[in-house]
Amino acid sequence: MSGGEGGNDAYGRKPFKRSGSHFADRITEDGRDGWPVAAGRYRLVVSRACPWASRSLVSRRLLGLEDALPVAVADPIQDDRSWRFTLDPDGRDPVLGIRYLSEAYDRRESHYPGGVSVPAIVDVPSGQLVTNDYQRITLDLATEWTDLHREGAPDLYPRALRDEIDEVMADVYEDVNNGVYRAGFAADQKEYESACAGVFRRLELLTPRLARQRYLVGDTITEADIRLFTTLVRFDAVYHGHFKCNRWKLTENPVLWAYVRDLYQTPGFGDTVDFDHIKRHYYEVHTGINPTGIVPLGPDLAGWLTPHHRAELGGRPFGDGTPPGPVRAGEKVSSEGRP
Repeated sequence: MSGGEGGNDAYGRKPFKRSGSHFADRITEDGRDGWPVAAGRYRLVVSRACPWASRSLVSRRLLGLEDALPVAVADPIQDDRSWRFTLDPDGRDPVLGIRYLSEAYDRRESHYPGGVSVPAIVDVPSGQLVTNDYQRITLDLATEWTDLHREGAPDLYPRALRDEIDEVMADVYEDVNNGVYRAGFAADQKEYESACAGVFRRLELLTPRLARQRYLVGDTITEADIRLFTTLVRFDAVYHGHFKCNRWKLTENPVLWAYVRDLYQTPGFGDTVDFDHIKRHYYEVHTGINPTGIVPLGPDLAGWLTPHHRAELGGRPFGDGTPPGPVRAGEKVSSEGRP
């Protein structure tokens, strides 16, 4: 599970409900929850398939936290113990020494009854899970880890715009980020139609906004753009077909298609995306929706690198800052996962 998914059986017969984050401790500058910000102390566990985990990958790249917060990438295919480290030699994370993320959960709370979700931050010295609060992690990376940000890091959650950012993110979460899941795991026709209609209603409301301005809030990239991007980048590959959000494809909306290509081509966004992991996870793991486990060949990814002309709207992607540097050698997405 990712980002607190829950509520559906193998056939999707129960209404979909996203559970809250059970482990909601925060890693802060003053360590008020017992977890102070410290370079190298924690390990960020992600799946490149998961949109909620992908938020943290984008934020980490933009802010230059690669050295301060090393990453562990889980296999996109889960088994009954959930996220596993089979991409690493001997099937163990080389730092934590564990085969399954559930082991870090168990060290924090034995017999924890909930799902094992990503993103998750683990305390390396103790091997315990610190937090799986996918809604809070990226906000804290932007506001509590500032002493460890790279020189030229953008302000992803500017104080003067936080009310507007929060409002936009709340609507995007309800109708788009979570809406595609409510449509995909709907228990009946009425539930599906309501969720699917909500997805496209919100996308259609966002379209004129993004037709007149390059980014969702203000003239720079913010947390709001990161959260919308991680759903839109998956839209045609999995949500359109697999989750039946098929009133139209993203490529058929000129404004949103140009917007998401603009972000994809911005350092820190597209270089964290692995389309191979995304497709294999959704189509192979969600057996209640796709019992054959067949992964489609499409869509064609070549369009992600075509010109978008969004710079004509103005805007400064990184504000007064600068783009992040090259992707670390050990974190590059394989050629199978890129256009």
